Amino acid sequence: MNKRERVLAALNNEEVDYVPGCFWRHFPPEQSHGEIFIREQIKFYRDMDLDFLKISCDGYFGWPEKTLINLESARQLYGMKPIGKDHPFIREQVERAKAIVRELKGECCIFYTMFCPLSYLRLEVGWDKMMECMREDPDAVRYACDVIAEDVCSLVEGLLEEAGCDGVFYSVQNAEITRFTYDEYRSWVTPSDKKVLAQANTPGHYTILHCCGWDADEAGTTNRMEVWKDYESAAVSWAMYVDHLDPVQIREFFGGRAAWGGFDNRRCGVLYRGDKEAIEEETRRIIALGGKKGFILGPDCSLPDDIDPEHIKWVLETARRCI
Repeated sequence: MNKRERVLAALNNEEVDYVPGCFWRHFPPEQSHGEIFIREQIKFYRDMDLDFLKISCDGYFGWPEKTLINLESARQLYGMKPIGKDHPFIREQVERAKAIVRELKGECCIFYTMFCPLSYLRLEVGWDKMMECMREDPDAVRYACDVIAEDVCSLVEGLLEEAGCDGVFYSVQNAEITRFTYDEYRSWVTPSDKKVLAQANTPGHYTILHCCGWDADEAGTTNRMEVWKDYESAAVSWAMYVDHLDPVQIREFFGGRAAWGGFDNRRCGVLYRGDKEAIEEETRRIIALGGKKGFILGPDCSLPDDIDPEHIKWVLETARRCI
């Protein structure tokens, strides 16, 4: 199997010769735009010899709609309008994805990272303002998310149809058990998520649902995972060490779809702190749990900037020996 065949087989719940893996990190501000981002993203893929590439959306956090600048009250959100498919925020991301796809020439599968609409709003206005608006007028926030979703759909279309990505890595957030009830989340947040997912889940493309798990001071606030249970995707990326579900349990929870994860991304975890022997042992343990069908090795979330790159290589090298 080559890299593409192996990853597509895993996503389709088919047997693979060895379990593929992909890890990711954020890039610093000085590397988050233009040609330098493209160069650094490809360099990371090649240096680590990843089985596929998840392109970061670094440099494009937040949402560039003028209503959100100095937002004072929830009612202002009703004034939001789509930024349009030709806005630089969308075009620049499509163009850089296109450049990376072109450079790698079909060598591997490529997925582009994006946030759910509520997270784009939150990244622009902050946690406190988001929650203040939710309590003041949840319908206004739902309206804002619907507007953002329209533009995110344009981004998805550009990434899949124009840039040639194999799919999107769709990060859902804001579902901590301390934040919303099940009914609140499903009423206020889910509609915009499903609008984007309908655009992403087109024939021939693979959506990765990233159930992002926060980790405040390595405490880990668990997510209300059931709010995402019916979100359509080819695979699920999840925070095993925050939401306490192993590869078998997460696949069961999501109806048997493929799972991507298994490694604690935190500085307290084996991947960050362990020596070669410990990391190799952990890799074998995770592969034994996940199996060689419908499973991909990866982290709960982004790796710390200062992780030793050799640690990632040890995981992938060990996986390739587990044939």
